[in-house]
Amino acid sequence: MIKKRSSGILAHITSLPSPFGIGDIGPSSYAFIDFLVDCGQSYWQFLPTGPTNGLFDNSPYMSTSAFAGSPLLISPELLFQAGLISRSDLDGIPAFSPYSAEFVEVRRYKDKLLHQAYLRFQPDICPEYATFIATTAWLDEYAIFMTLKDLYHNSGWFAWPHEFATHRQRSLQTLITTQLEKINYFRFEQFEFFRQWRLLRQYATQQGIALIGDLPIYVSYDSVDVWAHQAIFSLDRATLRPTKVSGVPPDYFSKTGQRWGNPLYEWHNRDENVQNLLLNWWSARFSNLFHLVDMTRIDHFRGFESFWAIPEDNETAIEGEWLKGPGAVFFKKVAEKLGELPIVAEDLGIITPEVEALRDELGFPGMKVLQFAFDGNKDNSFLPCNFQSPHCIVYTGTHDNDTTVGWYLSDRLDDNLRATIKKMANRSLHDANAIHNDLMYLAQSSIAMLCIFPLQDILGFGNDCKMNHPGVAEGNWRWRCAQEFLTPEIAEKMKANTNLFGRGRNCKAPGTRNEDLFCHKYQNGKNK
Repeated sequence: MIKKRSSGILAHITSLPSPFGIGDIGPSSYAFIDFLVDCGQSYWQFLPTGPTNGLFDNSPYMSTSAFAGSPLLISPELLFQAGLISRSDLDGIPAFSPYSAEFVEVRRYKDKLLHQAYLRFQPDICPEYATFIATTAWLDEYAIFMTLKDLYHNSGWFAWPHEFATHRQRSLQTLITTQLEKINYFRFEQFEFFRQWRLLRQYATQQGIALIGDLPIYVSYDSVDVWAHQAIFSLDRATLRPTKVSGVPPDYFSKTGQRWGNPLYEWHNRDENVQNLLLNWWSARFSNLFHLVDMTRIDHFRGFESFWAIPEDNETAIEGEWLKGPGAVFFKKVAEKLGELPIVAEDLGIITPEVEALRDELGFPGMKVLQFAFDGNKDNSFLPCNFQSPHCIVYTGTHDNDTTVGWYLSDRLDDNLRATIKKMANRSLHDANAIHNDLMYLAQSSIAMLCIFPLQDILGFGNDCKMNHPGVAEGNWRWRCAQEFLTPEIAEKMKANTNLFGRGRNCKAPGTRNEDLFCHKYQNGKNK
């Protein structure tokens, strides 16, 4: 899966520079791929790309679908190139902030453009569209779900009229007849997302950049997945409410734990039909994602060994119980259907020997986060000197951590620990070299096959640029990187350090890159 020592950058697509309020899968992503190449990197990791629909502060980990793509990530420029909107439609772009994602305004702006594009779209002369409709098994359920969300003012499916909430087929067939135009709009939306994504992945492959996706173990309660597949989730069949919900007990991130609130899977149901439905749904989910990315991180991998089950009416995650997950047998059955599973196990938090054994039995690389390494324990497994195998991925931090600069300056550390960190990197405590460079140096010099660095750490940004505050409901997922920060100087420095530790890529000779509309060079810090 990871063939040689290499390096990559973690940056969510919405964080990329773009005039349209958030980054998208058009020119902003092509430009970032070029930046990765200039930095000598081989991997781009990002967060989940499913539709958020304004839920849970637009958290990408609380999507309305485990299969669909976010319409917010659709590129207006690629709509124009496809002849679906006019140049005048791109005039009058709102004055979006280059530093923060304004999701409400972006959704309003892009919804208008997508509806204009749909009116111009001619499905009868687009064979790709017919193929997409015929081969995308989850599409109709998603389009019907979104149509019902629209009809019932975005209320949760469990609040819909009973015949719709319980997924009664006769009622849904009537809906298709009466709401076909709306259903077709949502089909088009997904067709356009996956068309644009296919082009993006082709470009990444051409440039030698592998894509690392992110698969949340759980799905949102108010999602098409729970609505359309109620049998595989732990729901009260009378009230349609979850019986127990997901989360984690108190840990490094939160003293009261994290109550995520997702419904749990029916792993313990002895009905063979339910187990087959679970296997088929998960297999389809993996298959869909592996058409988009080269490998994926499973968020909260430990839930496949044991998961924290919280009574649904509890307000915090303190009171819960560990229940056994499906284990290695499940993954082996999925592999029988799909072949090799290029999976990274997010093995952070409360990890037991049983979780490590499951990870190792399956051959999945785990994660080493350097911010967790410095607790005064010389045997800490996150310390680079204690790495037992190169079969792992080392991070300075993740989207849930402080930035490295913010962490170093926070009250999580005392002066003794700060001095220890500097000594581990062979730096003076007062060395002018900033701490983010020190930790990247440690990561690059380690035996880990792959290093991944959050873009904020490469740029040396503080906690005002943090992506997520675990356990905090609002104010997350908004950070954006302005174009002015992605300079040739940053790229050159990153490339030199990557090559120093044998993690470089075979760079193409000047002039061999594809010079089409979506190849953007970095000159004088500007996107040309």
